[in-house]
Amino acid sequence: MSKKKQGKQDRKKGLAGKIVRFFCVVLGLIVGVFLYFYWVFGRTYVNIPIVSDQEYATLNLVEGGSLTGGDVESAWKDGGHTRVYYNPNHPIIAVAQKDPNVENILVFGIDSRKTNDYKCRSDAMMIVSINKTQKTVKLTSLMRDTGVYIGDTADTAKTKLDKLNAAYAYGGVGLMINTINRTFDLDIQRFVMLDFASAADVIDLVGGIDITVSAGEVKYANEFISYQNKWTGASSPQITSSGLQTLNGVQAIAWTRIRYLDSDFVRTSRQRTLAQALIEKVAGMNYFQQVLLLEKSTGMFETNMRPEDLARVGISGVEGSDNLTQYRVPEDNLFTVQSNPWMMIIDFEQTNTRLHNFIWGT
Repeated sequence: MSKKKQGKQDRKKGLAGKIVRFFCVVLGLIVGVFLYFYWVFGRTYVNIPIVSDQEYATLNLVEGGSLTGGDVESAWKDGGHTRVYYNPNHPIIAVAQKDPNVENILVFGIDSRKTNDYKCRSDAMMIVSINKTQKTVKLTSLMRDTGVYIGDTADTAKTKLDKLNAAYAYGGVGLMINTINRTFDLDIQRFVMLDFASAADVIDLVGGIDITVSAGEVKYANEFISYQNKWTGASSPQITSSGLQTLNGVQAIAWTRIRYLDSDFVRTSRQRTLAQALIEKVAGMNYFQQVLLLEKSTGMFETNMRPEDLARVGISGVEGSDNLTQYRVPEDNLFTVQSNPWMMIIDFEQTNTRLHNFIWGT
């Protein structure tokens, strides 16, 4: 073989080797990023079973059985948090997604007083509806005192109305989601749960939230700040004046928990206002800041969304943050009040029609 031909073959082999090495590097980066995201987001994941109607019908009931993940004995001040409550008698029942472009996720807080107080009532329930094609985000508050028939299925539902926020205490996250889906004809399969301390920590990670505090709200917010400092070991200062200001995590959560100044309707409005402000602030961060935020917040919340789901939902949520709207169930004029016990008796048919129109436009 001539030296000229040998040189050409050597150059071809060299080029081929460089191409192979290039693709190996790219593949390595992809695998590395994938493993990184699994390591970061995997710490928030809890495996809550989702079963079919047929599987639920043949479920072997466990006497007094209940499970919760991880260590719930560490106090908030020691870095602990309340874990999500799951009862094996109440798995999440699979529901077909009504619109492949719209995903409904239940975000809720719990009314726990300490980390091992996990069999408690849900304090705030909000449906986050993300439309990936229209690039919209819709927030729907579910009033905690709404009267519903709690149960996984129509056959197992109670025959007496009870408050919606009791479902979590009775049977954990599965019973709560099943009751919401059955009552309002929804397709929720995924959730995010926070306690008071972890919600405050997430807000602190973004540098606080800008909120307009009214003069009447200052007193009541400060009462809750004192309570939260005592429960969680925090040392948050109180709010000293009204007006637009940046609230830290404890202050912001305390502001949303005000109940005795006005009504629970205004209270849920505060919750949606805080959620919107948080979404918009995260959307204003650059990509690397968002990834760092998610890394730092792992372990502060719990979800049955896998890492790839969190990444997908996070991207869609940021894209839709410029087109964010709010709603409340029940809306005005679609309920009456029962005084003993105090409960909102809703018009289920009209409520579901209005709710579906808000979420899906139908």
